[in-house]
Amino acid sequence: MSEAPPKTVVVVPTYNERENLPVLVGLLDELRLPNLHVLVVDDSSPDGTGELADKLAAEQPERIGVLHRTEKDGLGRAYIAGMTRALDEGADVVIQMDADLSHPASVIPQMLETLESTGAAVVLGSRYVPGGSTAAEWPWHRKALSAWANFYVNTLLRLRVKDATAGFKAWSAEGLRAIDLPSVHSNGYSFQVEMNYRTVKRGMTIREVPIRFEERVKGASKMSLGVQVESALAPWRLLFGRDR
Repeated sequence: MSEAPPKTVVVVPTYNERENLPVLVGLLDELRLPNLHVLVVDDSSPDGTGELADKLAAEQPERIGVLHRTEKDGLGRAYIAGMTRALDEGADVVIQMDADLSHPASVIPQMLETLESTGAAVVLGSRYVPGGSTAAEWPWHRKALSAWANFYVNTLLRLRVKDATAGFKAWSAEGLRAIDLPSVHSNGYSFQVEMNYRTVKRGMTIREVPIRFEERVKGASKMSLGVQVESALAPWRLLFGRDR
């Protein structure tokens, strides 16, 4: 009798992603990966994303789940809630993925293979390893800001990864449990940095595979000034705080 394939749960936080969500679910369906599930974490989107997610879940109840949150309190909190639910429901692998179609679903099989073959705690979908790239639509100043953010974070925290702020990740369940999700403090994009930092501080391995990061097609970016300030301060808090 052959073993069942590992249970993989793609956690997708949403806020006003009604147009993008069904496209993403379709792309994940096309992968035809056994035991692949989707958990949508919706923060009470006023555009009806949550209701649409419920409809998709009703059509594929064995593959799609929805977690409704009553307040919009940041990307990090949404991911913590979704990852915790995924682990509680027996996930062997948890994938972080944006709903805006900037992360290529086609790379997921390679991420899963790398996670299994290397024993890493997490595999990043990286814009900055050989073969990776950012959207052609990005203006030079956005590319420069992204490159500077990675240099800044790596210089302070010594993560030794090319894409320290990457948001497309495949985690082993063991890696997530070792990080102690309930005690993760960061929100916004600095959440990605804190998760990497905790991985490195616990002696676990991070691997990277190349992706092409695309610009969102529909909807508005969630990158506010407050998020940028938090992201700039987070490495210092991690370096001198208790997040070890």
